[in-house]
Amino acid sequence: MPLDDIKLEPAYDAVGTHEELIRWSRAYCTRAVEQYGFTVDVDSVEWEVSTRAKRRAAAVKTPQIEHAKVGTTIDWETQTPDETVPTCTMSLSWRAFDSFGRDEWAATLRHELVHVEQFQAFGATDHGPAFKRRATAVDAPVRVRRFTDPKYVLTCTDCGDDVAYRYRDCKLVRNPSAYRSACCEADLSCERPDDGT
Repeated sequence: MPLDDIKLEPAYDAVGTHEELIRWSRAYCTRAVEQYGFTVDVDSVEWEVSTRAKRRAAAVKTPQIEHAKVGTTIDWETQTPDETVPTCTMSLSWRAFDSFGRDEWAATLRHELVHVEQFQAFGATDHGPAFKRRATAVDAPVRVRRFTDPKYVLTCTDCGDDVAYRYRDCKLVRNPSAYRSACCEADLSCERPDDGT
């Protein structure tokens, strides 16, 4: 194979295109499968980059498998016509990649690999107790940090704690006093952090 045809993994700091982000992330996931003992077939994962995502750093998109449940192993040979695990898609957020450092991005990818592992074993995935145990075991966050500021912050009027964040207008934002906080059962107030209202 001519050297020009080989698509090498770029250095993390040199990633500048969607294609390079996919190549780097896929190569990292391939190494992480071995290093952390994931039971994942990376070859059956499709990859895409989102430039619109504002809340999620990455996501695993899966087909709906009827009656699938985390914890109940699926025998794919009897479940699917071609006897293979259906593909899932790893959707990477360009904005998250742009705001995370290498270690945080790698930890985010391990979080997503836990989802892939669950899907390939059970046909379903969630953030339940099994996910939390596995994420801890592979040094991945259970929840990936927000990488953009929310447009609205909802606060408990009793204790002052932030109880919810919203990135767009919704019923909760328009009428926060119609809802109660889980912490104190008090009314909510809504502010726009960018303008203080």
